[in-house]
Amino acid sequence: MSGLELGHDSARSMRGRVVRVVFAVCAAVSILTTAAILLTLLADAVEFFSAVSPIEFFTGTRWTPTNEPVSFGVLPLVTGTLVITFGSALIALPIGLLTAIYLSEYASGRARSILKPALEVLAGVPTVIYGYLALVYITPAIDALVPVSTFNALSASIVVGIMIIPMVSSISEDAMSAVPDDLRQASYGLGATKFTVSTSVVVPAALSGIVSSFILALSRAIGETMAVTIAAGQTPRLVDLTDPAGVFLESVQTMTAAMVQLGASDVTGQSIAYKSLFAVGLTLFAITFVMNLLSELVASRYREVYR
Repeated sequence: MSGLELGHDSARSMRGRVVRVVFAVCAAVSILTTAAILLTLLADAVEFFSAVSPIEFFTGTRWTPTNEPVSFGVLPLVTGTLVITFGSALIALPIGLLTAIYLSEYASGRARSILKPALEVLAGVPTVIYGYLALVYITPAIDALVPVSTFNALSASIVVGIMIIPMVSSISEDAMSAVPDDLRQASYGLGATKFTVSTSVVVPAALSGIVSSFILALSRAIGETMAVTIAAGQTPRLVDLTDPAGVFLESVQTMTAAMVQLGASDVTGQSIAYKSLFAVGLTLFAITFVMNLLSELVASRYREVYR
């Protein structure tokens, strides 16, 4: 081997090592950032739980950190968050899945190239705009049909559902497009219709990606802040499941909205009320972490490998 070839191999090897180091540093930065966020939340949350019993925090039914009598029960915030998450799921999951089926199986290449980017534009709209859309247009439209509060969980659920449709449709469509055409052609050869192929062959084959998109979208809904703060209001109310109408037609407060309210209030930085912000944040972090972990487990458990 000539010296010139040895020089090229050495330079190529050096570039490979540099690229590998750069990628490793980027991965480390991501991990360290997550760890720093968790440690920051833990440091202040531990101080909060040293003053307030965790049992009182997780089982209490009243959230009044700045009003007398002071109470730090997080259940009203958790139920408010779950109500809006459930409502948005009822809107986003079926619409997103049906949209993905259309884009993957029915749309022409030209239609897909136009519709998919147009859908993903929804994900780029600032969330505060969605909140005002709900407050100015959606709530009056609902009120024309059934009396609702100015701030209510239903309009918040609708706008959050619209927000997460692109996540469901885009990830699901990618999963369906990855299904080999051989499976489709084999089904057509057996006399199956396009609808049967789409729903009985492609969707089951892409199930891991579809379920992952559902869980990731719900995690996004749980962590939404400005849209629900504007549309749902800031009334920490323990949702009464025996009153289905009242669940969505009245104001609720989510965990993120409570954090915004506390962070913007005039509570002092070392007060228990201020420390409760980090306890709520840690609770929210734990919920979203578990959901993302569940998404990874589902994807790995049901992933189809084609050769």
